[in-house]
Amino acid sequence: MHIALVNPPHTAIGSRIPREHLPPLGLLCVGGPLLDAGYRVKLIDAELAPLTLEQIVQAVLQSGADTVMVGHSGSSSVHATVLQLCLLLKQALPALRTIYGGVHPTYHWDEILEECAAIDLIVRGEGEQTTLDLVRALERGAPLAGVDGIAYRDAYGRAMATANAAMLRRLDDYRVGWELIDHADYSYWGGKRAVLVQFARGCPYLCNYCGQRGFWTQWRHRDPVLLARELARLHREHGVELVNFTDELPTGSRKAWRAFLEALIAEDVPLLLVGSTRAGDIVRDEDILHLYRQAGVIRFLLGIESYDEATLQDIRKGGSMGEDRRAIQLLRQHGIVSMATYVVGFMEESDADFWKSFRHLLRYDPDQVQLLHATPHRWTPFYATVEDRRVIQTDTRRWDYKHQVLEAPGVPAWRVFSWFKTLEVLMQVRPKVLWRHLFHRDADYRHAMRWYTRIGRRVWFHEVAEFLFDTRLLKDGPTLKAFLGGSLAEREYALDTRRRPAPTFSIPVVPVRDEQQRQPG
Repeated sequence: MHIALVNPPHTAIGSRIPREHLPPLGLLCVGGPLLDAGYRVKLIDAELAPLTLEQIVQAVLQSGADTVMVGHSGSSSVHATVLQLCLLLKQALPALRTIYGGVHPTYHWDEILEECAAIDLIVRGEGEQTTLDLVRALERGAPLAGVDGIAYRDAYGRAMATANAAMLRRLDDYRVGWELIDHADYSYWGGKRAVLVQFARGCPYLCNYCGQRGFWTQWRHRDPVLLARELARLHREHGVELVNFTDELPTGSRKAWRAFLEALIAEDVPLLLVGSTRAGDIVRDEDILHLYRQAGVIRFLLGIESYDEATLQDIRKGGSMGEDRRAIQLLRQHGIVSMATYVVGFMEESDADFWKSFRHLLRYDPDQVQLLHATPHRWTPFYATVEDRRVIQTDTRRWDYKHQVLEAPGVPAWRVFSWFKTLEVLMQVRPKVLWRHLFHRDADYRHAMRWYTRIGRRVWFHEVAEFLFDTRLLKDGPTLKAFLGGSLAEREYALDTRRRPAPTFSIPVVPVRDEQQRQPG
């Protein structure tokens, strides 16, 4: 079997403007076990050029692949593109087998098989073992009903799902297929050769808006020493300079995280590390933050989310404002840049709320700020709390956290946008931030500040131009429930250690509908 792994192009601004790209870790994680099992595997990363859909089809034709596996980290907002791509692939190669995996298809498997006859199979949940089991079953002609963690059509054209796959207990049993990429193609942080990695999967916290928590089901981590050794090898053999952790919570276990930091320090390689974590873990680790910096940690993203305590309770964020402020102070004391994410749209903000948000962020004094829009996923508990709000953006390719999709009653979209962009500017031109940008004693710190400013400036002007000239918003759109359908929160946990079977639906296949009429969640 000859397999092409396809990373489709993403229309999100963040993917197009920075002019730097990171490798598609999810596909590489699937590719490693397939290579080790003896299959021919080729990666087609359409984000790099980026390739048009027609160019992707030509690349698949030239590869000689008989099976295409499609997946993307921006799972929901790229879904409409995946549907279009699979249609083109089937038109060019009717015998081609198409397999779709990722977060979005894990939860929307039945709707996808209903709406797009060009997609043959769906991998639900973690892909490493499930994909390998599926490929072996296809090669042998074995019944698909015996492969856990997939969805398919039976002989009558009905969409079927097998039992949820077992969670991977030992992440180190499945290696990343780094040989599928040329490391020289991927950079971040201003031209530094870069990779994405995972130390851990999952998160034990209960934030009700998170689209990833249930996908991984339970927090687990890799062997700290083995991961440090792997990163050191990537530096020595491939010149990797920067490591971006994709984990929801790499620091979840103080013991394991400290062991990783100490192992990486012992490898003595000049790597820079960036990632995301919770403020509480930074405060917890006050006495070992010097190890963070010594190992190469240069920036951590912290989710601040809202100024309103009631909203934080509603979204089950956990933590406290005092803890958030303390974490930012501690990071700065140890030469680590703090980036605060702040989400607009959890509540129905007024103009006064935006002003309070600005004052709140000033008190926190983060080095960098990333403003986001609340974007509901149907499989999260948050979805049911906003399903009666009106949708103003029906192009699901823009449901990427950087575009407003839900109405803010009392504040028209143009004013929400104005607040959004003004807050970004005001937070980044504060005298304290400018001083750190120009005169901070640590060269890595200054580089981090200046690089983010350059990227932010390009993105900021692009977003303004897009809003003025290329954005169509509804004044009286449908409710979220009418646009997308009811909650899928009962599906939130995608991996079931008890092997409880997933719900099985019988749905006749129908022709694909206009991809803009269905939101991927």
